Amino acid sequence: MKVVVTGANGKVGRAAVQALLAAGHEVTGVDLARPVFERAVEGAARYMMADLTDAGEAFAVIRGADAVVHTAAIPDPTANPAHVVFRTNLMATFNVLEAAVRFGVPRFVNISSETVPGFFFPERDFLPDYAPVDEQHPIHPQDPYALTKHFGEQLMDAAVARSDIRCISLRPSWVQNEDNYEQNLGPQVRDAAVLSPNLWSYIDAYDLADAIVLAVESELPGHEVFYIASPDNVGGRDFAEILHTYYGDRIELRPLSRTDTSGISSAKAQRLLGWVPKRSWRDYLGADGTALVRS
Repeated sequence: MKVVVTGANGKVGRAAVQALLAAGHEVTGVDLARPVFERAVEGAARYMMADLTDAGEAFAVIRGADAVVHTAAIPDPTANPAHVVFRTNLMATFNVLEAAVRFGVPRFVNISSETVPGFFFPERDFLPDYAPVDEQHPIHPQDPYALTKHFGEQLMDAAVARSDIRCISLRPSWVQNEDNYEQNLGPQVRDAAVLSPNLWSYIDAYDLADAIVLAVESELPGHEVFYIASPDNVGGRDFAEILHTYYGDRIELRPLSRTDTSGISSAKAQRLLGWVPKRSWRDYLGADGTALVRS
């Protein structure tokens, strides 16, 4: 298929482009960085520069696509003014989806976020009602980033109601790759008391990319939402024990699939997408939280 990947220069976008190419798809990457004028490498992704908050530019890059993977976004509500985060993320999503609907693109994969229930950036304290968190958990977004991701999912609902497009929204947990495992997760591996705002959950960028490929190739109708998180928690600890130790009875503990389970469940993605995560923090970090030496 001809697949357009927005935000192609980001951590998620780069991994998605490579995974889609490896799966045999023809990929066009889209981002704000200026293109480099060199001879194209055979089998590499095509690249286009575009500001997706501009409807004309969004329509220009989506035309002719068989599928769209929308990863482009400001990923953190704290490094830009709130109105910039909200306007950029929401308008980019609206414009790209509108173009896909108008051009009859059959599949749209929307990269949403684990923050939708209220994780990570709340201005007032937030705890989930229960754990592991799944797709049935109530939605309580507070910050502009989480709000745009929630509204993005609503845009998907509207798109499938008014057209034949099929949409999948993936809610990744905190995305890690070989460059940042030690910095981000090392402190939690060493000490569970370094509380994680998402109940010690995470996802490897390349496992997420595998889920994106499955979503692109899926024939699921309508709009489905999936959490994407590694099945184990950071540190590989007894989840029931650490949840009670640090949160007491404030979070209801639901049945667990494994002792060292993640605080976010990806059972639905494994069941309906056939997604099988292959990577763990243990592939990158030792028990002391420092990076493993790679040969």
